[in-house]
Amino acid sequence: MATEAIAAARPAMSLFERYLSLWVALCIVVGIALGAAVPDLFAVIASAEVARVNLPVAVLIWLMIIPMLLKIDFGALGQVRQHMRGVGVTLFINWAVKPFSMALLGTVFIGWLFRPLLPADQIESYIAGLILLAAAPCTAMVFVWSNLCEGEPHYTLSQVALNDLIMVFAFAPLVGLLLGVASITVPWETLLLSVVLYIVVPVVIAQAIRRASLRAGGQPALDQLLKRVGPISLVALLTTLVLLFGFQGEQILEQPLVILLLAVPILIQVYFNAGLAYWLSRRFGVAWCVAAPAALIGASNFFELAVAAAISIFGLQSGAALATVVGVLVEVPVMLSVVALVKRTKGWYDEEATA
Repeated sequence: MATEAIAAARPAMSLFERYLSLWVALCIVVGIALGAAVPDLFAVIASAEVARVNLPVAVLIWLMIIPMLLKIDFGALGQVRQHMRGVGVTLFINWAVKPFSMALLGTVFIGWLFRPLLPADQIESYIAGLILLAAAPCTAMVFVWSNLCEGEPHYTLSQVALNDLIMVFAFAPLVGLLLGVASITVPWETLLLSVVLYIVVPVVIAQAIRRASLRAGGQPALDQLLKRVGPISLVALLTTLVLLFGFQGEQILEQPLVILLLAVPILIQVYFNAGLAYWLSRRFGVAWCVAAPAALIGASNFFELAVAAAISIFGLQSGAALATVVGVLVEVPVMLSVVALVKRTKGWYDEEATA
């Protein structure tokens, strides 16, 4: 079982994943061009809603999230106690620091410093999107980051499983609290529906498929399944982004600085939370092989869930949806830079930890 857990926790980063930001940038161009060329088609897609849930986008988001959740083994929760200090640091960053620091950064930068440069009617929506982005810890890409920095695989697996379990119960109350603090109206029914649709149901479906695959052919069968469905997840993500930018195209063309300005608080919070997690790990005597993925888990976001929730709560054409998409755009290059930083500072970390 230990060997299976290690195999599951150490996937290689595909060429497609490594250049995800490039594909996202291409989706921006394609989405804006299609939005201008066939606006009637996008109007039809936008009208396909039931209870404020856009059905085409909902299907795409399920195709995006479920393959990623197949990697999660909730049986790994039993290993949490083996790395209690590292787990404690990451839980503190993920649930007590990151969402609140993003709410503060969003208010300061978007609500104050950059306000004159942004559309006045979208300010609150941008802040809400940033809060949604930071309120859920990353699920799938964390395995890639941990693999690249040679992190302890059992810690990564157990930490992600624990975060997913907490997210089922904590995401809606935390988002509701922070939106309320930011004086943004909280549509509780839509928020709770988003949690059920994009967390609870995908987790249940993914775990059922995972267990059936393991029963049928063990870990090799699951690995083969993950290899087949991985591209589906990424294609669904990119298709969703084309739709989003198709709806947002006119606003982006009128305000080309919007994406750059939204990236500023995202960049600050990533480096701040990664640095804080890394420093706290050293202070508590956590081994580097746990501290490195702890910094990455503490900094990265479950942007697929953020995109889904923003669309459900605020709509396809909202500033919140655009803000979460900017998170996708900057995620890969920024997290790769964090991987490089923790690897380059391993000698310093080990010297300080043993001093």
